[in-house]
Amino acid sequence: MSNRTIIVTGGAGFIGSAIVWRLNQLGYDDILIVDRMDETDKWKNLVPLKFADYLDAEDFIDDLGDFSQVKAIFHLGACSSTTETDSDYIFRNNYEYSRDLAEFAVANGVRFIYASSAATYGDGSNGMADGFDDLGKLRPLNVYGYSKHLFDQYAARNGMFDSIVGLKYFNVFGPNEDHKDDMRSLVNKAYTQISDTGKLQLFKSANPTYKDGEFGRDFVYVKDAVDMTLHFLDNSIGGLFNVGSGRMNPWNSLADAIFAALGREKNVEFIDMPAHLRDRYQYYTQADISQLRSTGFTGEITPLDGAVANYIQNYLVPGKHLGD
Repeated sequence: MSNRTIIVTGGAGFIGSAIVWRLNQLGYDDILIVDRMDETDKWKNLVPLKFADYLDAEDFIDDLGDFSQVKAIFHLGACSSTTETDSDYIFRNNYEYSRDLAEFAVANGVRFIYASSAATYGDGSNGMADGFDDLGKLRPLNVYGYSKHLFDQYAARNGMFDSIVGLKYFNVFGPNEDHKDDMRSLVNKAYTQISDTGKLQLFKSANPTYKDGEFGRDFVYVKDAVDMTLHFLDNSIGGLFNVGSGRMNPWNSLADAIFAALGREKNVEFIDMPAHLRDRYQYYTQADISQLRSTGFTGEITPLDGAVANYIQNYLVPGKHLGD
């Protein structure tokens, strides 16, 4: 490993492989992929990419001393399921692993950029402003969100945000997410569902504040999320930042964009929200990205309809991955 080597944990996964793809476009191929291969097909994300080596996540954390001279670590590896109920598994993978890796990076002066999550904001009643001064106000709705929040708090309590960067990803969608099963974006699920049945099912609202289809999320295209992430590679800025589009788009608008990209007439059926989701469902998310902008990020955010069309027409329909 050299001082030009970039390590990407979770590098075979969705955002991780997209980061490797963009790094390749920028001329980097001295990249170490760290991940855990499982029974999914996420290995296919790696096929078109250029990188120096692959290492299992457990072997990597056991041999950290070999990587003290690398340029940067992008830590995207985690269990990202918001419905996972094995708290021990979540805490070991999302909190303890992140803590050990961050301590190593800080001690050795290695640039460390990690994935937090908008799930840390819970129902949003305490705001969605980024930064780390008021983390104690946040109340995540599931153990995944709490595991991310717990590490954010640890980093803040230990002064790590002087040098490291945490990124609170909102609802990222785009190519290379096929392996995520139930955690795939609605765009991905909708493509399959509409192709098979001609219609799209959306959850009815279980909250009297919102009409069916009029609650929603901050949907951000993975290519935009990657550009926001790589903005921090060659500077020394530290902090905790939102990564999103800066807009809330309701599910109805997302459905409009999906059917338009497919050239089909809109056909939506509203179904009851499963009982296990009703008490931990985020009805409204919108990233305030002003702090990110204040660091000098000037990239354009792809409009929802354009992002959906790019994803469906250039990747889902032809069955391609980033880099193909």
